[in-house]
Amino acid sequence: MEDPMVSVIIPNYNYARSLGLSIRSAQEQDYPNMEIIVVDDCSTDGSEAIARSLGVTVLSTGTNSGVAVARNTGAAHASGQILFFLDSDVALRPGAVAAAVELLREEPGIGAVCGMYEPEPLIRDSLVEECRCLQAYYWRTSSEGTVSFLISAMCAMRVEVFEAVGPFNPNLRQTEEVDYGQRLTQKYDLLLTPAIRGSHDDDSELVPLIRKIFTRGRLRVPLYAQRRKFAKGFETASRSWASLASLLGVVSLAAPAVLGLVAWALPVLLFAAVIGLDFGMYRFVAGRRGPLFLLGFIGVQLVFNLTVAVGVAFGAAHWLLSPAFRRLYVRESAPSSPAAAL
Repeated sequence: MEDPMVSVIIPNYNYARSLGLSIRSAQEQDYPNMEIIVVDDCSTDGSEAIARSLGVTVLSTGTNSGVAVARNTGAAHASGQILFFLDSDVALRPGAVAAAVELLREEPGIGAVCGMYEPEPLIRDSLVEECRCLQAYYWRTSSEGTVSFLISAMCAMRVEVFEAVGPFNPNLRQTEEVDYGQRLTQKYDLLLTPAIRGSHDDDSELVPLIRKIFTRGRLRVPLYAQRRKFAKGFETASRSWASLASLLGVVSLAAPAVLGLVAWALPVLLFAAVIGLDFGMYRFVAGRRGPLFLLGFIGVQLVFNLTVAVGVAFGAAHWLLSPAFRRLYVRESAPSSPAAAL
């Protein structure tokens, strides 16, 4: 059987540090029939020149438009029967493309296959990044199988599936993958599999990462309010409760000042619930990195949980007050951004 052409589409905006690693990881795949398309979203850090120096096809969105438009631009110019979306801060493990093609061949009912991150970061920078990568690894590993949350950083689908589902929503600069996964799973199965793996250069500084987590939590509110359910996968009810328990635990730290020493039992119980609600993750981290690292991980994870809770609270208030925010995920026709080969 002839190997179908695979178009690896790499959207990029100011990822000069990792883009070369991402492109090379695609070039070093053992799959024989493949093209690599980098879509630059008007970067200002010289990363577009890095892509051109590596001999791949380079396109431009024309104006800075967001990752959804960049992926759509790449898909519009792709020659392959299979689209493999790869983020510019992810480097594929050997055999990832071949594994994706084989899975799509074996399971015609699968609309897309998504890969998993390694537990170690692509570029090791900080404790925060190591904690984030361990969390991402465990959450994805524990969600292996059929999901409704598209891991767009590392996923493959047939062209006919992309055409049937439609392009990524060009109006969304974040959470476009959540929206796309929900749309795709109305027609097809979506598989999260360890057969496709890659290393991720996650955020290494706490403040930018908190800002990103807050924004994504806030922007999920109108989608989940519209569909009345969480994405199937690692966004579980117990992890949502853990975020709420984190917020309540911090608030309850004021209780002893009012109710006396016995009130310390309340924050202790709430923080114990935070760990208990995702106990498998903490046990995994302890087994992999030891108890001392676990203490730091618990602290960083508490900050993440608090940020999610606050983001959702702000999102709920925004949803109540803004009709436009409530319609954030209502798809309206929008002109495609121009693209030109560089």
